[in-house]
Amino acid sequence: MTNKRDIDLKSKQTSPVERASAGSEIAAFLKDANATTNVARAGRLVIALDATMSRQPTWDRACSLQGEMFAAAGKVGHLTMQLVYFRGFGECAASRWVQDGDTLARLMTRIDCRGGQTQIRKVLRHAIDETKRKKVQALVYIGDCVEEDVDGLCARAGELGLLGVPAFIFQDGRDGHAETAFREIARLTGGAHFRLDEGAPGELAALLKAAAVFATGGRPELEKLTKGGDAGARRLLAHLR
Repeated sequence: MTNKRDIDLKSKQTSPVERASAGSEIAAFLKDANATTNVARAGRLVIALDATMSRQPTWDRACSLQGEMFAAAGKVGHLTMQLVYFRGFGECAASRWVQDGDTLARLMTRIDCRGGQTQIRKVLRHAIDETKRKKVQALVYIGDCVEEDVDGLCARAGELGLLGVPAFIFQDGRDGHAETAFREIARLTGGAHFRLDEGAPGELAALLKAAAVFATGGRPELEKLTKGGDAGARRLLAHLR
């Protein structure tokens, strides 16, 4: 890792053009994020996004929801979150850990979807490395397909599970192969898999807020939300039992 480990997830195959493009986007974000300080006891949540071209129809929706997630988490404690995304030819990057949802939203709006294959293995490897440095409470992943060796992904998922980091997988679409892989990754990490319904735009928001609350307060806070009638918390908790 270099000093700019925020953006050092890129594959060695990344082209100079891709590096320049990604570097300028993340550099702009880092200028805003440099003033952000971590809270020692904050929950840590990695949210990873497939930004390949097939995700374009739902990208704007994903960008608009994270603010609600931070608002919900703020009611039960501090939350720091890191955005990881992949796209294009071997491009995979991560932001700094931030507490400000607006800062993260600005980063997300600077990212556009580009054609390329999935890089879920890098996401899992990154989550493993991060939690070895400092505990990560959960990984959220939003994607629609899997174009990698599933056994290899499961090996990484098993490592993440041994570290006690559940992966909450949110699947766009109905690709059967992806669903099988996502369900196994969720099982191996002690997390959960959800298939998103495009006809229910509030579903992702509710589940993401529940995941944020889990990262800050664990099961006890989810149970409190469930008692209050929160549908997202109830659904997430049901998968964790």
